[in-house]
Parts: sequence; C-alpha cells; structure tokens
Amino acid sequence: MKDETKSIFSADKRLLFLLLCLLTLLFTYTRQVLIDNETAAFEFLQDRPEGFVLRVLNALELVGIPIIYAWKFTVIGFVIWVGCFLYGYRVTYAQCWGIAIGAEFIFLLADVLKILWFIVVVPDPTLAQVNAFYPFSMISFVDYYYIDKRYAYPLRALNLFEVFYWFALVTRIHSVARKDKKVVWWIVSSSYILIFFLWLVFYMIVYK
Repeated sequence: MKDETKSIFSADKRLLFLLLCLLTLLFTYTRQVLIDNETAAFEFLQDRPEGFVLRVLNALELVGIPIIYAWKFTVIGFVIWVGCFLYGYRVTYAQCWGIAIGAEFIFLLADVLKILWFIVVVPDPTLAQVNAFYPFSMISFVDYYYIDKRYAYPLRALNLFEVFYWFALVTRIHSVARKDKKVVWWIVSSSYILIFFLWLVFYMIVYK
C-alpha cells in the first residue's frame, strides 16, 4: 500500500500534473484577458460592483485549477480502477490516476480552438456566446438563447473531444494491462462512460 501511494506522487506524475495545470492556467488566463474581459457586458460592469464579482470569479477559476484537477483525477482514477478490478485486470490505482492525467490533455485542444474561434471567427462576441460555445459539441445544433438552461451544460459536455477522451482512456488502459482492447472498451463503457451519462442526467434533474 505504501509503495502504491508513493507511486501516485512519483516524479513523472507530478511533472505531468504540473504541466497540465500550467497549460490550463495559460489558456484560461488567455481566454479571460482576450475574450471574456473584452465582451461588452464585462466592460459595462467592470466599474460596478458586479464587475468586481466577475474579477473575483475569474481569479477563483485560475486558483481552483489544480484543486479541480486533483479531485477529478482522484474520482476518475477510482472509477477506472474499480472497472478494471471487476473485469479481473491487475491495474493499480496509481496507474489509473496517471491514465486520467494523460488523457486530460485532449481537452486542452478544445481550449485552444475556443480561443482561436473568438479571436478569428467571432472577434466581438457577447458574454452569452462565450459561455455557450464549446468546439464540436451538441450545443452547436441548438439555439442557446431559447433552450432550457438546464440542457446547456450537458449539450456542451457532449462533444467530440469527450469521445476522443474515451479512446484515450481505452488506449492507455490497454497499454498498461496488455489485454484484449474489446474488454477494455467494456471496462470504460461500464465505468467512466456510464457514470458520465448518469451525471448529465442527474444534473438536468436537479438544475434550477
């Protein structure tokens, strides 16, 4: 148990986690400065009390990056580990934690595309457009202004990068376990993907 716990915080995983946090921090800050803070709504509110609240929220978004990632990888790593255990795969929790970190880099491409979209394609967006947009997501097929807002997050979450993330999980689990990839797909489908869709359903039910 001590060896496994030590492995979770081994140098390579720490560096990978740090690199992910730094890149996310860079892209998030770039989005805030070049896009969010340049919207008409933010400029209108920046000298008002509401503008101070927005700046605090921006700061909290940056500070919370490592905390959110640590929690996310802990949960996803555990879900994957349980799935592997149920199918008889000998994969450690430390390995599953590392798998979750490595696969997360896929979503950074979505962050880059979002920044480029609002710099090149829609250079003067509204705050609602910024909040609604996510590259290659289901929300692109609906009118954000007219849908029930409980569906906004699920429609953003259902995107092409999420599917790429599933493939990344399968590939990385397969590289660690060295088992039949079809079985690995069953593991990911019955653990992470199942919980992912259950979470979206739960969100839509409890949203107010």
